[in-house]
Amino acid sequence: MGTLNIQQIKHFLPHRYPFLLIDRVLSYDPYKSILAVKNITVNEPFFQGHFPVKPIMPGVLIIEAMAQAAALLGCVSTSEVNRDGNLYYLVGVNDVRFKRPVEPGDQLMLDVQFDKVRQNLWKFHATATVDEHFIASAVLLTTVMEPDS
Repeated sequence: MGTLNIQQIKHFLPHRYPFLLIDRVLSYDPYKSILAVKNITVNEPFFQGHFPVKPIMPGVLIIEAMAQAAALLGCVSTSEVNRDGNLYYLVGVNDVRFKRPVEPGDQLMLDVQFDKVRQNLWKFHATATVDEHFIASAVLLTTVMEPDS
């Protein structure tokens, strides 16, 4: 089990502001699970248009945050760093459910469970919560590819 700070996260993921959606990893267990955090601030660029009167985090970005946490779990499981330019691609999203909105000031907790890997296709079960309230869940499929593939 381990933790990751933002510099270590940037070592694994190629995403950068404003699209890096993981602030910290509280715990991970390779090939098992990861618990990551995204702190939602009123300064997030998407709040300017989604929605100015009632700012909520777009659902697709909640899915993206879960996918980034899944990619981190894949990276720490294989000890693969981003030095070769390989990228984790999100290739499937199934069984998506949303229950509540995510607003400025929330701390989005991303809990991702490893399911299996077969022929370079990784399967994860992801859940997002705020203050232990269910926000969203999805089954995510990812693959690792070289940048010129």
